[in-house]
Amino acid sequence: MAKKVLVVDDSALIRKQLGELLDKAGYDVGFAKNGQEAVEFALEVDFDVITMDINMPVLDGVSAVRQIMMAKPTPIVMVSSLTKDDADITFECLEAGAVDYIPKPGTMTLRLEENDETILTKIKLASRVPKNRLHIRKKASAKKTQTIENISQKAKINFSTTSEGIVLVGSSTGGPNLIEEIVSSLPADYPYPVCVVQHMPDSFTAGFANRLNTKSLLNVIEAKNHDQISPGMIIIGQGGYHLTFSRKASGAIYVKQTPPTTDYFTPSVNQMFFSAADVLKGMKILAVELTGIGDDGADGMLSLRKMGAYTIAESEDTAVVYGMPKEAWERGGAMVTLPFNKILNEIIKFPYKG
Repeated sequence: MAKKVLVVDDSALIRKQLGELLDKAGYDVGFAKNGQEAVEFALEVDFDVITMDINMPVLDGVSAVRQIMMAKPTPIVMVSSLTKDDADITFECLEAGAVDYIPKPGTMTLRLEENDETILTKIKLASRVPKNRLHIRKKASAKKTQTIENISQKAKINFSTTSEGIVLVGSSTGGPNLIEEIVSSLPADYPYPVCVVQHMPDSFTAGFANRLNTKSLLNVIEAKNHDQISPGMIIIGQGGYHLTFSRKASGAIYVKQTPPTTDYFTPSVNQMFFSAADVLKGMKILAVELTGIGDDGADGMLSLRKMGAYTIAESEDTAVVYGMPKEAWERGGAMVTLPFNKILNEIIKFPYKG
């Protein structure tokens, strides 16, 4: 039986384009022209996936996602223009329970067939997400409105090198909410730098870093070339560049941005892991592979494990898409598989003391 997809968009042209693409791929397609129609339709029919526009009359995409997740959780993929303006709203939708986002037809510089492939792949993955894992995420408090005591604690983190350890995190589909939970859970005196590669377009990563910075007691920044990596900072890989590392004679570690390679994703988790294995020898490393499509990070994690890093893959129990962590485990890169809550505990208590 064909899987059912509801296409929600106030643009008749977008409904037509997505509808034809999905119909050709064998899906049973329904249509709604605003968020209110989408909620009503979703309550009547058991859809496998809903594609949701962001800005619509009557009821906007964010509100529609929240209502559907409260009444009848269904995998929702946001349709975004992938602009900076859409980025913040897309993150709100992910927080509200949406599982992913796709480029709005005509807004990507890729060839049309590559654009179509991206859309179909993400919708196919979304259709496989267990509905019992869908929920409205509890919002992290805006911890940047700190007390004087918190600011004082933060000021203590002023080491010049990362001589003790470093935490490396890679994720893709389903990852943004988990990254937000990590950064909002770390204490103000967390003694290690955290480097994150989340698969995102270049127009999204700056907004993602800024959003995380409002949730964290630590400084969260988008990676820039030659940034020094210091304890207590969180660095988000910039879209369009790989997050890699260089080491000065003094021992100080710096961000080294490298241009796109043959990797499917830029930034690539593999590139970060391989660079860490090559440059950060002698450091204590915790490497984490979270939910995501494909196998990015699996081979790089194996290299890190061979050099003595503590490597963890998210278990199938909690991974929205059990692709990247599965490959990391099956190829021998991950020492253990753990549900996300236990991974979070491992990051917080990272036990290495040099």
